[in-house]
Amino acid sequence: MDIIIVFSSINSILLVVLLFLYGKIVLKTKAVYSAGLFLFALFLLAQNLLAIFSYVDMQDYFGPAVLPYLSGIGGLELVSLIILLRVTL
Repeated sequence: MDIIIVFSSINSILLVVLLFLYGKIVLKTKAVYSAGLFLFALFLLAQNLLAIFSYVDMQDYFGPAVLPYLSGIGGLELVSLIILLRVTL
């Protein structure tokens, strides 16, 4: 469960960086596409923060069988956000 929380925490940090970058672009250019990316990152950050809270608060309810799946989801999201951040920079 700890690795899942770490993945979600790193994902949240990457999303804050993306929010900062997209916010700068929106303020500078007023581009609608960048505003959409900003909102997407904002909602994805909210989802990650809620996931962290639920993983910490409800650890006892998650069985060992579900942990590899949750780790895979968090890992895939991490790779995706790294790629998105690289493309954005």
